[in-house]
Amino acid sequence: MMNPEILFYIIKLAVNGLVTFFAILLLSRMRSAAWMSIICGFLCSYAGTVYGILIELGILSECGVFLFGIPLSSLLNLCLPALFFIIGFIIMLSKNNQA
Repeated sequence: MMNPEILFYIIKLAVNGLVTFFAILLLSRMRSAAWMSIICGFLCSYAGTVYGILIELGILSECGVFLFGIPLSSLLNLCLPALFFIIGFIIMLSKNNQA
């Protein structure tokens, strides 16, 4: 029987990998700044997932830089995709208001 935690990581990598694959395909077709920002958010999310798994497996270690007691690398992995999504949505909303 497979460890549920390992199964969770495999499913997480597979689903995020599929999302990232389609995001890269979409990147070649959409050239607007809003879509590129959203796609960058998905790419950063996948990179954060891989980084988190590497830390959990003990292959990598957290960096020595802390912000409010939280490792900076973990904070960036959590916030960077959301920041890209926010930027993309703001650009979309500003374009819709101008028309």
